[in-house]
Amino acid sequence: MIEIKGLTKRFGKLMALDNLTLDIGPGEIFGFIGPNGAGKSTTMKILACLLKQDSGEAMVCGKNVRKDADAIRRVVGYMPDFLGVYDDLTVDEYLQFFAAAFEVPRARRRSVIDQVLELTDLVEKKHAMVDSLSRGMQQRLGVARVLIHEPQVLLLDEPASGLDPRARIEMRSLLIELRKMGKSLMVSSHILSELAEMCTSIGIIERGKLLYAGSIEDAYAKVRSAALDSGDPSATGQISERIEILLQPDSVVAARLAERLSGDPRIAAIKSGPSRLTVDLRAGAEGGGGHHFLIESILHNGGRIHSFAPVEVKLEDAFLKLTTGALQ
Repeated sequence: MIEIKGLTKRFGKLMALDNLTLDIGPGEIFGFIGPNGAGKSTTMKILACLLKQDSGEAMVCGKNVRKDADAIRRVVGYMPDFLGVYDDLTVDEYLQFFAAAFEVPRARRRSVIDQVLELTDLVEKKHAMVDSLSRGMQQRLGVARVLIHEPQVLLLDEPASGLDPRARIEMRSLLIELRKMGKSLMVSSHILSELAEMCTSIGIIERGKLLYAGSIEDAYAKVRSAALDSGDPSATGQISERIEILLQPDSVVAARLAERLSGDPRIAAIKSGPSRLTVDLRAGAEGGGGHHFLIESILHNGGRIHSFAPVEVKLEDAFLKLTTGALQ
């Protein structure tokens, strides 16, 4: 749905986009992640035909942003990070205005507006003044507005910006529902936990350069591989998971237990601390029996387990690992 090749954009001496190449497939929610000034908004504005690139190509639904701007505007819905609204209009009047602007046939406008009001849960606010809406409702109105002309691709720049926790949950549910309807979404956000729960793929950008693009699972695998690397070149890529185990204080001494377990071929590395074990499992060790073998081994050797938990990799970990923190 979106194809970007070698996209470059400068603002004076500032390199906003540096040879960006990226593909987004049908039915994806693509999370676009990066610090302020990384190039996220610039990319979206180019895709929405609101800004011209200096070089490179960008295609939306097979149409070139340089040559087919009018056609692209009919298949794209763009929502900026700060949505401009007309304060002297009601919600219904606001949507009627944009339906006319997008040339929705007059005979269909009522049904289309009612559909987007229902989808964004704004039916009860139909006759409310736009400036009376909460921040969360205004964001949902922004989504309703970009859906008026039934676009195939949605470009949403920080749609959860400034929302309280309940409004963020509602926004996330709405975006997931839009994907179920067959829309392809490109969503930028600083709330990484939100993206992790709804995105099918992510892109991480910093200072205009794309550092990573792919599935969240692959990003986690990269971070996990680096985090679990014991420093032994022969072990790199062989560790599948790290387990943190806290022993009962009156249990067998952790160091002694670690020594007994270290000979197990399913364990790549094991470290001990006061009443604590950190165990790196060798790739394939958990197949079939889960972690049961490790629990059984600890109990068999006199250990009493207080807690047993795999070390989780989060999207925040991937972001920190794959970026340097550099700003434009």
